[in-house]
Amino acid sequence: MRKEFRDSINTALHNPNLTGALGRFSEAYRTSREKAYEGVDFEAVRTQIAERKGYAASHLDELAERFTQQAEARGAKVFRTDDPAKVREYILELAQQNGVKSVVKSKSMASEEIHLNPYLEKAGIEVRETDLGEWIVQLAKQTPSHMVMPAIHMTKEEVADVFSQEVEVGQTPDIPKLVKFARGKLRTRFLSAGMGVTGANIAVAETGSLVIITNEGNARLVTTLPKIHVAIVGIEKLMSEFADVVPVLTALPRSATAQLLTSYVSIISGPVPNTDGTPKQLHIILMDNRRTEMSQDPKFKQALQCIRCASCLNVCPVFRLVGGHVFGKIYTGGIGTILTAWFDALKSSDEIQGLCIQCGNCTQFCPGKIDIPGLILELRRRIAVEKGQTVAQKAIFSVVNNRRLFHSMLRTASLAQKPLAKDGFIRHLPFFLSDMTEFRSLPAIADVPLRDKFKANTQTAHKEKAAFYSGCLIDFAYPEMGEAVVKILNKAGIEVIFPEGQTCCGAPARFSGAYEVAAQNASDNINALLEQDVEYVISACPTCTVALKHDFISTFESLGQTDSLPGARALAAKVVDFSTLVKKLVDEGRLTFREGQQLGKVTYHDSCHLKRTLNVSQQPRELLTKAGFEISEMYEADMCCGMGGSYSLKLPEISAPILERKLKNIKETGAPLVVMDCPGCVMQIRGGLDKNGAEIKAEHTAQRLAEELE
Repeated sequence: MRKEFRDSINTALHNPNLTGALGRFSEAYRTSREKAYEGVDFEAVRTQIAERKGYAASHLDELAERFTQQAEARGAKVFRTDDPAKVREYILELAQQNGVKSVVKSKSMASEEIHLNPYLEKAGIEVRETDLGEWIVQLAKQTPSHMVMPAIHMTKEEVADVFSQEVEVGQTPDIPKLVKFARGKLRTRFLSAGMGVTGANIAVAETGSLVIITNEGNARLVTTLPKIHVAIVGIEKLMSEFADVVPVLTALPRSATAQLLTSYVSIISGPVPNTDGTPKQLHIILMDNRRTEMSQDPKFKQALQCIRCASCLNVCPVFRLVGGHVFGKIYTGGIGTILTAWFDALKSSDEIQGLCIQCGNCTQFCPGKIDIPGLILELRRRIAVEKGQTVAQKAIFSVVNNRRLFHSMLRTASLAQKPLAKDGFIRHLPFFLSDMTEFRSLPAIADVPLRDKFKANTQTAHKEKAAFYSGCLIDFAYPEMGEAVVKILNKAGIEVIFPEGQTCCGAPARFSGAYEVAAQNASDNINALLEQDVEYVISACPTCTVALKHDFISTFESLGQTDSLPGARALAAKVVDFSTLVKKLVDEGRLTFREGQQLGKVTYHDSCHLKRTLNVSQQPRELLTKAGFEISEMYEADMCCGMGGSYSLKLPEISAPILERKLKNIKETGAPLVVMDCPGCVMQIRGGLDKNGAEIKAEHTAQRLAEELE
C-alpha cells in the first residue's frame, strides 16, 4: 500500500466533519430504512430485482436492439458504443453542430465515469451541474464522496464558504438560505442552456422509455428547458419489460435514502416539442465500456444487478470512517471497488479493495443480491495472479503451509514472549511492532496448546464421535475455549477427537488472494478431518467454520481443482458451528442447564461470519437465556468489531475506531459480561476492554455455557 494512499486514510480518519456526518447518517439510516420497508417483503423484492436484472445482463445485445427500435420509433436518436472516447466525441460534435455554448447536467455517474465535464470545458463549452450536491462539489473542485449524496462530507459552513468564494460573497451557513440561493443561481442556467445531459436509472426495452428518479426536480428542468436532451445510459440499466420498473422503484428510494418514494419519477418515451414549439432533440447514448465483457464473466456478471442505491456504502463500517474519496474512485464503496476494476482497470482497484474488511454487512442490504465481499475476494485473487505475491507474503504463507514449522514457531514464541506477557496479555510491543498493541492488548500464546492438552485429556468412550477443528487461535491462544467445547459435548454423550494433522483454515491466504496457498490448507485439513469416521466436525470459530463449510469448495472451484471437490463437499456436510450443534443437543434433551438460575445481565456480539454467512444469531441467545442469563442487547450488535482476521494488523488505524464504537455500545448496556461465538472477536474485544481498563469481561459462548450445565 502506497504511503500516499495510507496518508489519505489517516487524513479522512482525522476529519471530524467527515466521520461525524457519515457516522450519524449510517446510524440513522438503518432505523429509517427498516421503517421504510415496513409492510414490504424485502427478500421478495430483491429476488425480483436480481432475477430481472440478471436476465437483462444475459440478454444485453437483444435488449439494446429492442430498446433502440422502440426509442427511435418514438423519435429519439440512439447511439451505442463501447468506447468512452466516442461518447465524449458524439456529445461535443452534437453541441458544436447546434451552436451550444452552455450545458446543464443532472446527476449522471456515467458522465463522471467518462470524465465528460473537463472534456467539454476544454472545448470552450460551459458545463454546470444542477444537482445541489454535485454543484457544490463542482464549485469546490472536488469529486463526489458518495454515490447518492455527493457532498455529504461537507458541512454547511464549508458550503457557505464555497458559495461565497465561487459564486457570490456574503453567504451564511443557514441551510434553507443556501438552498434558496442555489435555486436562484441555477434557474437562470436552465433557461440559457442549449443542451441538457442526464443519466437514467432504467431504460425499458419494451417501450424505449427512460426512467429518471430524483428528489430535487432538476432533472425535469434539464430534460425540458434546453432544446437538446442527451441521456448517457450504461447498458446495464436496460430492463426487458415496463413491469420490471416496479421492484426497482419499490427498492431504490427505500434502500438509498429510506424514502417510500422519491419526489420525482420521470418517464421519458420519446421527445416532446420545446416550449417554443420547435421539435426537441432526444439523443440516447447506450454506453458499454466493458459492461458486455462483464456480463460474460460468470463471477462478475452479478455486479450488473446493482441499482446504484448505495446501501452498501451506508452500512459499511469502513466507509463510514473514510468516505468515498478514499474508498473508491468515481463509484465508491464496495460495489465501487468492483465497478472501478472493470470500468477503469483492475490495477485501479488494487489499493481500495484492501479496505474491505469482509464483514458481509452489505450482502444483507443489497437489493440486487450481489455478493460484494465475494467479488472483492475474486478481485484480490486476480490481482495476486497478475502481480504475484510479495516477498513477505511468500515467506508468511510458506510457513503457514508447513504445519510442523508453523506450530514449532508458535511454541517457540510462547517461550520468547515471557518478558512481555502478564495476566494472559501482551500489552506493549517494542519498536516497529508497537502499533499492534496501541489500541488493544494482544493475547499471550498459551503455555500448553490445546492439541497437547488433548493428549492428556481422558474421555469416556462413546459411540457417537465428533472431530474438533480448533483453528489457530483456540489451539495456541485460547485452549480453555476448546476445553469448554469438549466438556459440553462429553456431557451430551459425544466423544471428541482432535485430528493432529489439522492446520490453518486458509482464510488469511484466501482473503489475500493467495488461493493456491488456501487450496493447500484446504487439502491438508480435509485429509486430517475425514481420516476418522465422525458424525460431526465441530468448529467454535465462525471464520474457520465458513472456510470448512463453504470456502474450501469455492477455492477449488475458482482454481479448477475439480478432483478435490468430492472431499470438500463430504467435509462440508459434516461441519457444524458450536451454537447450532449445542442448541440441537439441548432441544433433544441431551443437554440441560441448572433450573431456576438468575445469572444476571450479559450482552451478545454477533460475529460477522456467524450471522451473515452461517445465518446463526438466535441460537446462542436462546442458549444463554436457557442457562439463566438476561440478554441486554447492545446497539448495532451485528456490526463488525474491527478484527477482520489480519485486517487489524494491516490497517490498525481503521480497526481501532471500529473497535472503539463497539466498546462504547457494549458499555452502554451496563452488562458486566459480553459473550460471542468467535475467538477472533474475543481477541479484539477483550484486548480493547483490557487496554481501556474496563471491568467488563469478554468470553466465548462455550466458556459461559460449560459452567452452567447440570
